[in-house]
Amino acid sequence: MKRPVIVLASTSRYRRELLQRLQVRFDVQSPEVDETPRVGEVPRETALRLAIAKARAVSAMRPGDVVIGSDQVAELDGEALSKPLEHERALAQLQRMRGREVVFHTAVAVAGPTADRMQMDCIPTVVRMRVLPDVALESYLRADRPYDCAGAAKIESLGIALVERVQSDDPTALIGLPLIRLTTMLTAAGISVLRAA
Repeated sequence: MKRPVIVLASTSRYRRELLQRLQVRFDVQSPEVDETPRVGEVPRETALRLAIAKARAVSAMRPGDVVIGSDQVAELDGEALSKPLEHERALAQLQRMRGREVVFHTAVAVAGPTADRMQMDCIPTVVRMRVLPDVALESYLRADRPYDCAGAAKIESLGIALVERVQSDDPTALIGLPLIRLTTMLTAAGISVLRAA
């Protein structure tokens, strides 16, 4: 019986860099999943559904392996904040978030190594944003260019200056992959991170 391979069902460089912290060998495979939210779906449900869908999609192509799917949805006033993709939308998001609390729902799903095995969880991170003038927000956007990040901020770089407070059980969840929860899931799937390092 072959030893299961860890597969990250994501093309996100942020998730790849986070998983590299665990010093385990892994493959990367695009899940090719439609990430459009469903009508009436709350942000936490969207994140969980997409993480599971990504893990299942790649697991179907990689039976016997351990596949990690993840997704993150930022929520403000019950509404999901998408990746802004462009400067004007990013500025509008940061203006709206100014002085307020935003919840980042980071879901992780681990499929395998058997076909019927699926673990899932969603880690919330509450972020209180600073009250900053538009000139500071513009300066940040020009420096960090966080257009591929939900909520238009990268806390792992200069975006930390936008933040007043962070509350979470897992500091890596906000960046895009909750490693504390993931190591527990990998252990349950038969992969010990510390033995594998």
